Order: sequence, then C-alpha cells, then structure tokens
Amino acid sequence: MKDIAKTYNPKEFEDKIYSFWMEKGFFTPKIAPHKKPFTIVIPPPNVTGELHMGHALDNTLQDILIRWRRMQGYAALWIPGTDHASIATEIKVLDKIREETGKTKKDLTREEFLEKAWEWKDKYENRILSQLKKLGSSCDWTRTAFTMDEKRSKAVREVFVSLYEKGLIYKGNRIINWCPSCNTALSDAEVEHKEHKGHLWYIKYPVKGEEDYVVIATTRPETMLGDVAVAVHPEDERYKHLIGKTLILPLVGREIPVIADEYVDPSFGTGAVKVTPAHDPNDFEIGVRHNLPFINIMNENATINENGGKYEGLDRYEAREKIVKDLEEQGLLLKVEEHVHNVGHCYRCDTVVEPLLSEQWFVKMEPLAKPALQVVKEGKIKFVPERFEKIYTNWLENIKDWCISRQLWWGHRIPAWYCEDCGHVTVSREDPVKCEACGSTNIHQDENVLDTWFSSALWPFSTMGWPEETEDLKYFYPTDVLVTGYDIIFFWVARMIFMSLEFMKEIPFKYVLIHGLVRDALGRKMSKSLGNGIDPLEVIEKYGADTLRFTLVIGNAPGNDMRFSWEKVEHSRNFANKLWNASRYVLLNLDENDTNLYIDNLTLADKWILTRYNNIVKEVTDNLEKFELGVAASKLYDFVWSEFCDWYIELSKPVLYSDNEEAKKVTKSVLRYVLDNTLRLLHPFMPFITEEIWQNLPHEGESIMVAEWPKYREDLDFEEDAKKAEIIMEAIRAIRNIRAEANVSPSKKAKVIIAVEKEEHEKIFESGKNYIMKLAGASEVAIERNRGNIPQKAMSAAISAGLVVVPLEELIDLEEEIKRLEEEREKVLKEIERAQGLLNNENFVKKAPEKVVNAEREKLEKYTAMLKNIEERLSLLNS
Repeated sequence: MKDIAKTYNPKEFEDKIYSFWMEKGFFTPKIAPHKKPFTIVIPPPNVTGELHMGHALDNTLQDILIRWRRMQGYAALWIPGTDHASIATEIKVLDKIREETGKTKKDLTREEFLEKAWEWKDKYENRILSQLKKLGSSCDWTRTAFTMDEKRSKAVREVFVSLYEKGLIYKGNRIINWCPSCNTALSDAEVEHKEHKGHLWYIKYPVKGEEDYVVIATTRPETMLGDVAVAVHPEDERYKHLIGKTLILPLVGREIPVIADEYVDPSFGTGAVKVTPAHDPNDFEIGVRHNLPFINIMNENATINENGGKYEGLDRYEAREKIVKDLEEQGLLLKVEEHVHNVGHCYRCDTVVEPLLSEQWFVKMEPLAKPALQVVKEGKIKFVPERFEKIYTNWLENIKDWCISRQLWWGHRIPAWYCEDCGHVTVSREDPVKCEACGSTNIHQDENVLDTWFSSALWPFSTMGWPEETEDLKYFYPTDVLVTGYDIIFFWVARMIFMSLEFMKEIPFKYVLIHGLVRDALGRKMSKSLGNGIDPLEVIEKYGADTLRFTLVIGNAPGNDMRFSWEKVEHSRNFANKLWNASRYVLLNLDENDTNLYIDNLTLADKWILTRYNNIVKEVTDNLEKFELGVAASKLYDFVWSEFCDWYIELSKPVLYSDNEEAKKVTKSVLRYVLDNTLRLLHPFMPFITEEIWQNLPHEGESIMVAEWPKYREDLDFEEDAKKAEIIMEAIRAIRNIRAEANVSPSKKAKVIIAVEKEEHEKIFESGKNYIMKLAGASEVAIERNRGNIPQKAMSAAISAGLVVVPLEELIDLEEEIKRLEEEREKVLKEIERAQGLLNNENFVKKAPEKVVNAEREKLEKYTAMLKNIEERLSLLNS
C-alpha cells in the first residue's frame, strides 16, 4: 500500500496538486447535451490591489458549490475575471504616478495616463488571479474575462447604443452627486450617508418694500448665493399673505419670489424653505415646476465660482464661515441650533459630496426597474437569506434615473461624438468618421467614461460572449447562483437583473447567496486604519489553503458577518491534522488495492459507522442544497473528529489486531469505504488534503474532484444495530468518566459491573464486552441482573440501558485514598477559616479594595464546595 508523510505539511503538495488539476483540464467543462450545466460567474475583484479576507470567503463559498456540483455530474462552469473599477483604480494609478514623478493628472495627457493604467491592471490582475489559484479556486481560466477587454467592451457599446436608440439613455442637466476630490459625478448608489452633528442657521429674508421678513432654516448657508425663490406650503396660514410677494436675498441683493409648493413640510424648521435648484435635488424639481432660473455657484473643486460675488474663490466651508459672519454683522442671522442630519460621502474617498446641476448621461430607470422587481416578487430569483430581498425591493421601488457618466479617463469611453459644425450628437456602435447629420468630419468623442457598474451589470452574459450568439450562452446561461456580499445588492445585483432581463429576456441567475463581512476577533470591520486586516496569503503560507477555507466556512450562516481569529485557524489546522493522522492509520492497515465494501459479516461497530456515514451523506447533501454550507462543514467536522477518528478507529483496533482474517478483511473494507467517501464529502471544503489522501487510497478514477459525489444507500442503513452500538459507547463513556473522576492511571485495569433490567440490554452488553474491555480499560465486564449483588463501596453512573458500576477497590487503594482525602480536608478547612476571618473583619471589608473583598468571597465559596465533595467521598469510603 502507498503511504503518506508522517506529518501534515500542506506546502509539500498544494501547489503540486493544483498544477495537476490544471494540466488535466478538470476546471474546463465541455458543452455536453447529456449533462446538466451548473454555472457561477465570479464577482470580479477590482484591479486595485490584492485580495482581502472578504474575497477569500466569497470565493471559498463559490468553489464549494462548484466542486460539489462537478462531483454530482454537472457540467460545472465557474467563470473568473476582474473589474477595471474606474474611480478606485484611477486614484491608485495617479497616486503612484505622483509618488514616482511628482506629476498630477493636470500634467499628463490621457494617453500617458492610460499607458500607466494598463500597466497597473496587468500587474495586479496577475497577482489577483494567482491568489485565487492559491486558495484552490477551480475556475475555468480559459474563460477569464476583464470588464475592459475587447469582448466586454463590445458588449458595453452594444448596450449603450441599444438603450440610447430605445430612448432609455439620455443626456440632460440634472442634479447629480459630485465628488470634489475625485472630480467626478457619482450615482446615488455610490454615495454613503453618515450622521453628522451640524447646525441649523435661521436667516431673515426681508420682504421688498416692507418692514417684514421671512425666516428660513438651512444646514448649508453657503448655497443661499444660488437661491432663486423661497417656497411655502399653499395651506400654511402663516405665509398665505406672502405668496406672490418679493424678497430681497441677503448679502446678494437679488429679488426672489415667494412661491407655494406642496412639497414644503410646514412642520420642519420655519415652514419656509430656500429654493436653490442648482444645488439640491428636491429644489431642482421645484425649479422645474415653477419655471425658475438655475444658478450654479460652485466650481467642480467645491470652491465658489463667479456667481458667488465677493465670495468667489473661497472653499465651500470657508465661504460658509464668511457668510454666517456677514449675516450676523448685518443683523440677518436670527439664531443657530445644533442639528444632527445625514450627509452624503463619496464611497471611495469619503469626501462630502456636493449636489450640483450638471450635464450628464442618464439611464431611465422606471421601465427597467419594473420587470426586475417582478421576477423577485414572483420567486423566479430567490435571495438567501430571504430578508435581503427587502434591500433589493426598497431600492428599486424608490429608484431615480441612473447617472452613468464619470469625469475620468480610466473606463469605457462614452460612444457619443459631437459635431462642431451642426451640434448633432452621433451615438454609434462603430467609431464614426463624420457627423451622421451633416457629414462634417469636424467631430470629437465625449471625454467622459461610463460608471464601473455599467459594464459589470452585463457580467452574467458578457462573460459568455454576448452580443455574439455563442455556444456558451446557449448552454450555460442563465447562471445558477450568484454569491456576493450584502453591501453591493443595489450596486451590482439589481443592475445585473434589469440588464439581463432587457437584453437576454431572461433572469441572470436563480439564487443570490448573500454572505456577510469578515470581521476581526473583536467584531470590528477589518480596515487599514485599525491595522486589523489579515492577508489570506499569510494564513495560507503558514497553515495551508484548506485550513483557511475551513476556518472561513465552518459555522458561517448566509447573510451573517463572521469573526476571524487565529484561534479558529488553529482549530481548523488541528482538524486537518486529525484527518491526516486517521488516514495514515487506515493506509497502514490496508495491504491491497481492494476497492470493494464487504457487508456480509459486519461487526456491530462496522454497522454503526456505516449508518452514521450514510446519514451524514444525506444531511450534508441536503445542507448544500439549502446553501447551509457552514452547517454542512460543522457536521463533517463532528463526524470525522468524534465518530470516525475517536470512536470507529478505536473500535476497529480489536478486530485489526486479532487473528480473524475474515473479520479483518471486512473491517478494512469499511475503513477504506468510509474514509474514501468522507474525503469526497469534505473535498469541496478542503480540496487539497482530500486529493492528497485519496490519491494514496485504493481508488478508481483520476482525481477526487471528478469522483462521484456520495449517495445515500438503503443497504447501509443498520439503524437498530447502530442503536445497540450507541448503548455500548454510552457505557464506555461512563466508565471513562468514572476513571477520570477517580484520577486512575490509564494503565490500571478495573473490573466493571453493568446492572441491567431488560434481557435485550443484557444481550447488547454481552456482545460488546470486547469493546468495553479494550476501550474502557476493564479487566473484566460482568453483566448483573440483580442489583442486590452490586457492592456498596463503588462509583457508579446511570446510563440509558442501566447502571455502570466500578468497585472502589478495583480503582484505588482505599487506605491511601482515605488518608489523602483527610489531608486535603485539613488544608481546605484552613483556607475556609482564613477567608471567614477576613470577611468577618469589618475593617477589612470597609477598607480593602472592592476587588480584593470579592476575590475572598469567591475563594470562600470555592473552598466550601470543595469541602462538601471531600466529605461526601470520605463518607462513601468509610461506610
């Protein structure tokens, strides 16, 4: 028989095994009409750096599902790839250029920047893909995609032009979220709202020609420079007399009207609101309804522009301070109140975003959102756990048009060309050489690029070659499961669904499996600022990929955050060691390449382990079907550690060390069969160690990863015999506990009496005597139906089938034990007397620190309990 190394060392075989899988092409499924496809597309990691622990979790979950389905006989395809991540990558590349050359974006041409960006992409994409391989990811690397490669770029352009032709993409002046730091527009999904402690400034707006004034409350006084009206609710009795009158805008002197609009909430602030259509989305709608002018008072870097008069050139916050000061000096600031409100921040750089009126490209969302909502409501797409459906539906039900243009260089450039002569806009699938309206060649392409999420929204079908009608699309689409975090449900999941419904006329996936964040041992989010991030490669280098994978998945529940700790890693490594050592024992006892399972002359222990294994097959398969991957891993852990290693291997030794060759042959076949199939069940979770061990077992086939997934077998269900074995094992546990309590040396044998009432239990224990003697250190096992024959001086434990009794003289030297206990009692009595003396001393209780006093109380409680146990034991020994 082959043998494996004495100690588990993953460095010796993980890379070798991965190369073997790659060479054999196991990751690349063939299109086979007789096979059912199972497809997953990877959430493409951003080419901004290296994989973190969240990526490791995400990809481990996907790999488990893919490997499981592959073993079940599916044509399992896992498509890998990376995302260009426009804003994030552009920031990283510009930072690198600045560090190396001192140059900023203003010092570069677009072409110079893009050359560096592609270099960055190549470097980090290679690093990311190699990390995924280190993790054991069984992706089909022949189908690797990148969101900006030629095929994906073709898909992006086709979608843009098609939506434009349908009137679903338009260019217009709208209020958008502007990041002054990244210098680009952001969609609503890219804005994170955080609670801020700010202020409400109450400002007097004088009524023209009267002594009266209207008071408005604002959190952003600097935007008053762009005010074009003050609005009140038409039914607000306080202001009805002012509707239609003119106010004088403080500091600016511009005349602005008082208008009535039902949007105004009379209960907030003063019930009168300043209207700044160029700097607030709600004011924008009021401005459109009332045909008001739009005055933009801010530059793209959040400084005040020429429309801000004397405040021109000031940063928005400097302008705020100056304006508040000037209002105060002119007697126009009534009061200031503290106010807590939500403020939007850029999801990338955390800068406070500025709502700005800007000409941008938008996608009309209402017609796309309706069918996307419908497929989830009808259950065609299911979220796991179901509660995350609410995030999805809430976002789509309240969605606004999607701003898709970004003022960046890295990304898919918008396929729109402007004619310098007639002003016509040509949107085209191919780069035009002339204006389609007037024929002029004096045209230039839009400088902006598309939102990153526009291209990744096409990922489920663009990765399969769309817009071409490829064989992959016909066979592998739609995909089966999307595995992703809850933080990108609206960023990505929703957009893939509505884009797939629009262009494929079919859902992109059937299930969305949501996982949580990987937090540190204290429950904190891993971040650079806290310095608590852990590199997955560091764990793999030290413990191996299987240990990391098992740590991430065991006990992990869909949708829940998990805590990562080195202690958990150690537990997983210990489990791998346990499996390795148990496998060595099995291999050392197999002396031929026999792959048969002999079930004619099974022992009680054989029947028990086969029954337990059979149940685990059913349970684990059911758990995987329900996406309960963490539960499946926990059950496998318990089965391998406790039932197979701690029990069955020990129960097998009396047979394997006997002279009964027929019994040995049967037990060896059971050991091999259970280990082989348990390795298969474990393979999706721990692919490397299972392959290494399996290759050394007698087996059929090239690799465990293409071996058949175990199935429940009726002929291996020995439920009644398994129950008998459980009764014997319960007795062994009880005897071991008695011996431990009496502190008996493992080498010392002791007589055991098992008192039973039923004849069936007597037969069970008679058949299990050999097991009890070998595994419980018994010199003799007596089955007693008459409890009157049980000695008084004995230690006992009740079990479900009777009473386990061990005479004390069999365990210990009675005189020596009595002497030892009496000495121990004297010591404990002295400790009790000392503690009571202190606690009865009023000076000690009053003057000593509370911590010290409580410690003494705990000691008194502990020693009192010890005294009780000692006296009970002495009473038994002296009886």
